[in-house]
Amino acid sequence: MAGGQQLLEAARALVGVPFHLGGMSREGGVDCVGLVVLALRTVGRDAGPLPPYRLHQTSLTGFAPALARSGLRDVAEALQPGDVLALRPSPSQLHLAIAGEGGTLVHAHAGLRRVVHGPRPVEWPLLRSWRLAPSGD
Repeated sequence: MAGGQQLLEAARALVGVPFHLGGMSREGGVDCVGLVVLALRTVGRDAGPLPPYRLHQTSLTGFAPALARSGLRDVAEALQPGDVLALRPSPSQLHLAIAGEGGTLVHAHAGLRRVVHGPRPVEWPLLRSWRLAPSGD
């Protein structure tokens, strides 16, 4: 199984885990950052220390180096399952998710209070995407 598909499967395994702001464990819950970090750890990647963040923020400053440490690389081409996405659900909020097949995504949904897998809301613009590089890159 390719790296992106493994990352997607790791994220899908977290569907139903409770939402918890700042959470990074299956037991304690996750937020959108925690979901990505936990999925990366499951496939043997580690983002290392993360910058401080809050529910409402407008900048990705600090996250790009952390994601790069885990083996994620910026991509501009069409999305593939397992790509990590930075979305903007509102003018004052950024959101990380993992792309699924057919325009779906896996993400920690604050409103539903759990990790879900479903269609990507069309009103959430894509700001940036990253793809897991093969191990050793």
